[in-house]
Amino acid sequence: MSLETIAYVLGALTAGGGTMGFVRTGSIPSIAAGLTVGLLYGLGGYRLQSRQSYGVELALLASVVLGGSSIPRAIRLGKPVPIVLSLVSVFGLLTFGNAFRKTL
Repeated sequence: MSLETIAYVLGALTAGGGTMGFVRTGSIPSIAAGLTVGLLYGLGGYRLQSRQSYGVELALLASVVLGGSSIPRAIRLGKPVPIVLSLVSVFGLLTFGNAFRKTL
């Protein structure tokens, strides 16, 4: 699977998850964070697809932001949503981190 496809899928998952969190609980932070991280993944995927610079870096930034917010909550609370978000962020960190490392 190509990097841009992975970025688009992760963007859709995070944006969709933030929207579902808002619909279920009315949480403004859920929709704001989900759409922001989803936008970063989507923009990274678009830049990768268009062969523009900073596509991998934007997707990696989205993974860092997602991991920075979800991993501590997953450890502290042990609830399913933060755990799944943490797994998504770790997958993104590994995928885009490896791609970034190859550009150095």
